[in-house]
Amino acid sequence: MEPVTIALVDANAFYASCIVAANPALRGRPLVVAGDPSSRHGIVLAASYEARRAARGPIRAGMPLGQALRLLPRDTVVVPPNFPLYVEKSRQMFAIMRRFTPVVEPASIDEGWMDWTGCLHLFGGDPVAMAVKLKEAIRREVGITVSVGIAWSKVTAKMAAELEKPDGLTLLTPRDWEARVWPLPVGELYGVGSRTVPKLEALGIRTIGDLARADPALLRARFGAFGVYMHLAANGRDGGRVDPQAHDEAKSIGHSLTLPVDFRERDEQKAVLLSLADQVGRRLRRAGYLARTVQITIRDTAFRTITRSRTLAAPTDETERIYATACELLEAHWPPGRPVRLLGVAAQQLVPAAGYRAQLTLFDDPAAVERRRRVDRAADLLRDRFGEEAVIRAGQLLSQIGRRVLDKKLHGTSLQKDHLRRE
Repeated sequence: MEPVTIALVDANAFYASCIVAANPALRGRPLVVAGDPSSRHGIVLAASYEARRAARGPIRAGMPLGQALRLLPRDTVVVPPNFPLYVEKSRQMFAIMRRFTPVVEPASIDEGWMDWTGCLHLFGGDPVAMAVKLKEAIRREVGITVSVGIAWSKVTAKMAAELEKPDGLTLLTPRDWEARVWPLPVGELYGVGSRTVPKLEALGIRTIGDLARADPALLRARFGAFGVYMHLAANGRDGGRVDPQAHDEAKSIGHSLTLPVDFRERDEQKAVLLSLADQVGRRLRRAGYLARTVQITIRDTAFRTITRSRTLAAPTDETERIYATACELLEAHWPPGRPVRLLGVAAQQLVPAAGYRAQLTLFDDPAAVERRRRVDRAADLLRDRFGEEAVIRAGQLLSQIGRRVLDKKLHGTSLQKDHLRRE
């Protein structure tokens, strides 16, 4: 049987790299993606590797922009986030990945796993040669660099990709695992967060090797099923396989956004929902569907996740109606002031728009409904002709980070989830 070969492709400094790809004059300059530099307010979303090397201290996502600028050279370029650009560059990158193999599982907007087991023969059985071709294609067609980790499972491939950045290529074999991975701090193991590290250190577990050699019964007793996972992962035996349908749902269109910092203010949370509803509505209309149900997903900083949905009186593809329903669900199920780290909006129970006779409820104003439809159609036409940035809804212009920053785009780690399988 052919050995399993899994690759993890991770775009380097993705937000900053996309900006440079769109404006090559910025190449080689220290660059930060953040809020309004003129007022020195807002937060850092990403920093180019040039900025990280030139800084007098670590530059981290979520750091206040003013604090970051005090560590950076005076010629640092600060640019606002450009969410439509990130989505398009991500789409291009994953399209290239699927040219090499159809077995691709997105992990986020800027990274994903690939199963090369059945296609290595096309490259002479050499995974390094395949990775070189992939990296060259992404650099040439997307204008960004990626690091590629190659191993025998999802976790081991992720760890391999982290070993060499930026623009890295690492082939990790079971023989290399102990020498290259075990000496790393335990917090660098994929899936082990900052809240877990002190608990492990209290047990005398400071490196991945310590975790691999720990008593599995102790880990299970202390951490439950997650303890079992950590022990297996530390030993390179997570068993994860690439699943292109990992997040599959029958006939749904959705989008989620993982935020770089906690969003506590309701206005900020609703601004994110508007961006998501805008994308979902546009893709509904493009695909020719109406949605009977709107669902939101909310995750907090402790990774507690809830999903709530509402079935509409009549199916819709209107952005404003999707947004209003998402806001109602947020108000009903998430207390004001509670931090949010991820938000998602999905349109479900889809029906073909062709031939569907729209029904108005007793509370619908026919003129208002027609106005909303005209706005959506006009926005779609402009975006089709001039690109996704041609139209920005007024509510998307207002980002309430600190209630003082006016950003041009919303941002975050984004995942598009459209599943339109025909029975």
